[in-house]
Amino acid sequence: MKPFMDENFLLSTPTAETLYHNFAEKMPILDYHCHINPREIAQNRQFDNITQVWLGGDHYKWRLMRSCGVDEAYITGGASDKDKFLKWAEVLGKAIGNPLYHWSHLELKRFFGYDGILNKNTAMDVWSLCNEKLADPSMSVRSLIRKSNVNLICTTDDPVDSLEWHAQLARDTSFHVKVLPAWRPDKAMNIEKADYRDYLKKLSAASGVDIFSFETLKEALVKRMDFFASMGCTVSDHGLEYVMYEPASEDEIEDIFMRRFSVKPISREDAMKFKTAFLLFAGEQYSKRNWVMQLHYGTKRDSNTIMYDRLGPDTGFDCINNHAPSSQTVEFLNALETRHALPKTIIYSANPNDNASIGTIIGCFQDSSIASKIQQGCAWWFNDHIEGITSQLSSLANLGNLSGFVGMLTDSRSFLSYTRHEYFRRILCDFVGKLVENGEFPDDMDTLSEIVTDISYNNAARYFGFHL
Repeated sequence: MKPFMDENFLLSTPTAETLYHNFAEKMPILDYHCHINPREIAQNRQFDNITQVWLGGDHYKWRLMRSCGVDEAYITGGASDKDKFLKWAEVLGKAIGNPLYHWSHLELKRFFGYDGILNKNTAMDVWSLCNEKLADPSMSVRSLIRKSNVNLICTTDDPVDSLEWHAQLARDTSFHVKVLPAWRPDKAMNIEKADYRDYLKKLSAASGVDIFSFETLKEALVKRMDFFASMGCTVSDHGLEYVMYEPASEDEIEDIFMRRFSVKPISREDAMKFKTAFLLFAGEQYSKRNWVMQLHYGTKRDSNTIMYDRLGPDTGFDCINNHAPSSQTVEFLNALETRHALPKTIIYSANPNDNASIGTIIGCFQDSSIASKIQQGCAWWFNDHIEGITSQLSSLANLGNLSGFVGMLTDSRSFLSYTRHEYFRRILCDFVGKLVENGEFPDDMDTLSEIVTDISYNNAARYFGFHL
């Protein structure tokens, strides 16, 4: 029997152990997509207790707690931080097979030096240990980032955001980790949302452009892109149900916009046409700026309307969406390609059934401008566990260029989540090691070490064009 989470955790062969400990483990972290708050980095927040850093906005944990019958008061409600932690410890103690068990124990080990297990019997000891350590200045937000060997972070930012905290961090010579904005224009695209007109007012104020048409909307977005670029942004991100392609004439798009702007009803087909036009415009802009376009899809959001009305978005009520027609993804990418305006693009799906489809789609649009210009994104959201990561690696290797893969991201709101990169790298090295020891790839350590270090870090640094 293997011991729980020893130094060779998830590494099942000698080759995997060598690749991880000699190469992947030593690489820095480049977190090109996350949801952490730049204000907390700028102000170097010090957390009062482990609940604040662990449970404050982690809907992964919230979902598990609800599944175990925990009352909402201990999840997002008014229970004390201590009581919330004790409930979480009770739940985690039985979370066999769930990646949260691994992530949580890796975080306890790496940040708090705790080598035991967390359950209802050890909860009070762990609570005291973690809180004692968090009180030390060496456990501030910036220190946690440094401890994790992170050298660049891309946050997720709306076009109306002031980016004031990014500006403050850029001026701060005492903190050498780059914190850059990433462009997330979902609210400007989601024309069907009830608060769309209210959002346009905010965008008008931020851009200085009076928005009254699709053309003026594009003008406002260009001005905000220019501002984001001046702040070091090279990455965009779109959260979609699926990549749609419903082309329409300019006049029809303007008519759809004006009807919505006048508070008149529009159909779902109208919304799809508008979003297609929006994404085509955005893709052309990204291509001009050499920005990366990230397309996240395969998720049905806010599925429980009662809880959405009560708690709002991003609270643990999303699920996999099986409707992701590959033909529309192809048509969208091809429309940009025929305009000579297809940017570097990363395609993610929360649905693991889309792996092979994405693997074949990206092969249709590679070119000589950059290796793996069109990428399949990492196993994301509902798939960032052993089986999901391994399946994504295997599919990409089978159908494309695994060695050109840009690797892992945290997609997290927690400053302790950088251990997810360790988790990914261990699984990566185990996957590669098994191929070697099964005689499917030669024991060429020069090549193997280059592959795992590139996937761990180097490929992303090159692909995104960050100046590190």
